[in-house]
Amino acid sequence: ATPVAAPPAPPPAAVAPQQQMFIVFFEFDKSALTADGKKVVDAAAAAFKSGKRGVAIAGYTDLAGTQQYNMALSKRRADVVKSALVRDGVPAAAVNESWHGKENPRVPTADGVREPQNRRVEITM
Repeated sequence: ATPVAAPPAPPPAAVAPQQQMFIVFFEFDKSALTADGKKVVDAAAAAFKSGKRGVAIAGYTDLAGTQQYNMALSKRRADVVKSALVRDGVPAAAVNESWHGKENPRVPTADGVREPQNRRVEITM
């Protein structure tokens, strides 16, 4: 009897690239990066350089302050993070920026409550 060759193994299933998220936290009513925030941005830039294609950044505030003020503050925070990413070598054109003010709090609170975890910029890639 002649040996029969085994059929070739099927190709491995395509694995979707895993999404990564980095969160930069801010002090109350501030948009300056803290030392910890700078480390998070540096890690995000390194992750981008390892083969990511695009970056989405979204700025948020806690629920203290007016919606109009918080929209402007969340934009300033997102702008600061974008600038830091660009300084770290991420092309500005690869960054999609948005800001949300009081919308989508990380920790739900009543209006007017200061919650440190809600004062953030989320970096997703």
